[in-house]
Amino acid sequence: MRYADRRTYAVPEDLAQLTGPVSGVVELPRHLDWSEQHTYDLDDPAQLGLMYERVIREASSLEDLAAYLDARTLVRCWGRLYLPVQVRRLWESRCPALVAAA
Repeated sequence: MRYADRRTYAVPEDLAQLTGPVSGVVELPRHLDWSEQHTYDLDDPAQLGLMYERVIREASSLEDLAAYLDARTLVRCWGRLYLPVQVRRLWESRCPALVAAA
């Protein structure tokens, strides 16, 4: 069994809980992004997507998700995010709006 299959992921009960920033530069804390590039310009679609992928994969709490993700932005970019299959299924099972966006 792979690590990704055993791991637990934070997922909101409702996308409306996600009220993070929608523009500007965001610096992720080390527990979410320990890479050298932990600062993201949300006005750059590629950087925004990368930050969303990292937060979704690494967040261990609803607080982390709410602080860095925005519901409307997530729905808009969902189909372009590169996520493990089990993470995508888990999020889509809890948030039907993402299924429609994919």
